[in-house]
Amino acid sequence: MYNYTIPALDQRAGAEAKAYIDTLTKPVGSLGKLEEIAVQIAEMQGQFMPHLEKLGILVFAADHGVTEEGISAFPQEVTRQMVSNMAQGGAAINVFGRQQQAEFSLVDVGVKGEEFEEPVKNRKIRESTRNFAKEAAMTAEEALRAIQTGYEEAVALFEKGVDCLAVGEVGIGNTTASSAVAAAVTGLDPAELVGFGTGISSEQHAHKIDVVKRALDFHQPDAEDGYDILQKVGGLELAAMAGAMLAAATNRVPIILDGFISTAAACVAERLGKGTVNYMLLGHQSMEPGHQKAYSYLGKEPIVSLSMRLGEGTGAAVAFGVIQSAVRMVNEMATFESAGVSAKSE
Repeated sequence: MYNYTIPALDQRAGAEAKAYIDTLTKPVGSLGKLEEIAVQIAEMQGQFMPHLEKLGILVFAADHGVTEEGISAFPQEVTRQMVSNMAQGGAAINVFGRQQQAEFSLVDVGVKGEEFEEPVKNRKIRESTRNFAKEAAMTAEEALRAIQTGYEEAVALFEKGVDCLAVGEVGIGNTTASSAVAAAVTGLDPAELVGFGTGISSEQHAHKIDVVKRALDFHQPDAEDGYDILQKVGGLELAAMAGAMLAAATNRVPIILDGFISTAAACVAERLGKGTVNYMLLGHQSMEPGHQKAYSYLGKEPIVSLSMRLGEGTGAAVAFGVIQSAVRMVNEMATFESAGVSAKSE
């Protein structure tokens, strides 16, 4: 197993950033959460004047054996179709990524079938996880490989100048795996976490809750062991997402979380590398019921709430514009002194 050492936040840089923001030409605190975000990024980067030059969007794709249990409104082959659409630039995440001029990377870590053509990166660990309702989702070695693959793919983006990371996913059945992972980490009842995903019926929803409960009872994953959780009830893309988050935190790169699946991966990433959560910003509040439970467990608050529930990293990409506004505020606003504006009198 890898030992990930996550650097501590730079509290001094954060304090200096806050003090500087209070000298800008505005009433103290008047830009609300934008000021808080700027301070957080300063702490992450270890510099009082934070900078964000390029967003990286890293999307992992994989299939899930648990779809055999009838927990999705769509057949498994839709994963492959969605990857093809994304590779051609037709998905929502492509649109929002282009808007943000992001560096985009799409990685197959476990889609059933043959390898994709470029621009998809073929890093397939295996073709789909196993059905975790009946057996472990993957072997310990496969879980480790998936985590390390995510780590390596994130580092590859950092080498291209990416200094802020959004991690997304594609995979039919992944809300079921995310519910199992989040329940294993938090100890919450799966009934509080399992949502309707791609639009299942009420009967399917009840069945989906039962599948997750039975799987957790059967496997008894260790709540403190991220590797054990991923191996028993996780997904290959969830493991890769966690690995990418570990790479970002290790390199002091801010992470923008997306919806429920991304946040479930974040929960297990914190188990794999304590302190990873300190480098996370929550892009948005998903409509999936488990999302609020998962991000509350991590101690996060959403930057925007737009009733989204698509996944792919879309909410994170949209939120990047707000985060970028916070950073530009620090870098471009005048101070009272430089502008020759009289500050508030005592």
